[in-house]
Amino acid sequence: MQEVNNQQIVSIEKEMIPNLSFKEAVNIEQQEGLKERLIEATKLGNLHRGKIAIVFRDDEGLKQVETTIWATGAKYICLKGGVWLPISRIKEVKFL
Repeated sequence: MQEVNNQQIVSIEKEMIPNLSFKEAVNIEQQEGLKERLIEATKLGNLHRGKIAIVFRDDEGLKQVETTIWATGAKYICLKGGVWLPISRIKEVKFL
């Protein structure tokens, strides 16, 4: 488990994301250039099947998942296996 600003980051599998709640309004300090990083990570995923780590916040706290991004839209990203994650909840993207 890692920490960011004294908050624990829980590592999860991408298959757990559909069971998470994203209903509460939250304000997240996002990584600078996040949208561009998501687009680059999508290219990496589609061309090379390269994995990245995504740190995001659900209604319970910070989570991290290592996965492949298949598509980046205006409000959501689609991960391998058809799992959707709201961009507004993503804190940062790390290239592995």
